[in-house]
Amino acid sequence: MDGANCTAVKEYVLLGLQEHRDLELVLFGFFLGIYCMTVLGNSLLIGLITLVPHLHNPMYFFLSNLSLIDICGTSSFVPFMLANLLETRKTISFPGCALQMYLTLALGTTECLLLAVMAYDRYVAICQPLRYPELMHGQRCLRMAALSWGTGFANSLLHSILVWRLPLCGQNVINHFFCEILAVLKLACGDVSLNVVTTTVATAVLTLTPLLLIFLSYFLILLAILRLPSATGRRKAFSTCSAHLTVVVVFYGTISFMYFRPKSKDPNVDKIVTLFYGAVTPSLNPIIYSLRNAEVKAAITALRGRALLSRKMPQFCCCSPISSAGIGKAILRW
Repeated sequence: MDGANCTAVKEYVLLGLQEHRDLELVLFGFFLGIYCMTVLGNSLLIGLITLVPHLHNPMYFFLSNLSLIDICGTSSFVPFMLANLLETRKTISFPGCALQMYLTLALGTTECLLLAVMAYDRYVAICQPLRYPELMHGQRCLRMAALSWGTGFANSLLHSILVWRLPLCGQNVINHFFCEILAVLKLACGDVSLNVVTTTVATAVLTLTPLLLIFLSYFLILLAILRLPSATGRRKAFSTCSAHLTVVVVFYGTISFMYFRPKSKDPNVDKIVTLFYGAVTPSLNPIIYSLRNAEVKAAITALRGRALLSRKMPQFCCCSPISSAGIGKAILRW
């Protein structure tokens, strides 16, 4: 074995913002609130979709998958990062670092693919409504979701194997808050050309291709909406996909800002930008779907009304007989 391989490293040191302890404490409070909002908001959205029969359709099935990805994606690194922000020396074990890198990459890739699947679902619903039950039946939706998850995790496994096979020459200091794949790759002292080629191809196939499919879907959706005879029909058709389109813009907009903007001279700025992309963006999806989706707002109102109704309902004891007069008085009081 030439050089010190990654298996010889027992733990890694995460630099974070070690020179700015006061800023780390501010980030701890901010990202703790963001993480709680992400988990609570996405959990409530999943619960809402599960409880309301009206939302049992392909669009909300994929949305519940998206919420699950957001919960798992932030949970893969934010809790550990928050604990480390309170420590002077931030460390992570080799297995923990490998798992963290694997999950963040896998779930990020899965989200790209799932957004493309959701765009296709909206295309079929608006452009081919008569064939919608045939094209988007339950088994096909399950297969599409499983393919998105499976491809994301398989892609991450490939990249993880290619990264951890490289000699790290005894280096164990990662200049980041968590084990992000590009930050880990900088520790390698061997030939990384295969990693660069694989990353470029995977980015083109699994990130840019879904984006092109989303653009194509919404271009066809726009043409179909413009052909609708009434303004009410056009507004209703657009409202069914406006929330998803907003999520796509936020997701790919933050990716574009992170990777295509000029690199800052201060590496700490790049680390904070990556944190905002990985932790803040998932917290916005429940807000977007709650504010911009009429069906979700109607479902929330219905659940709230059902809760108030059950609270006001008279509770009759099933163990003792009740006269018809007593029932009448109870109903009148209610």
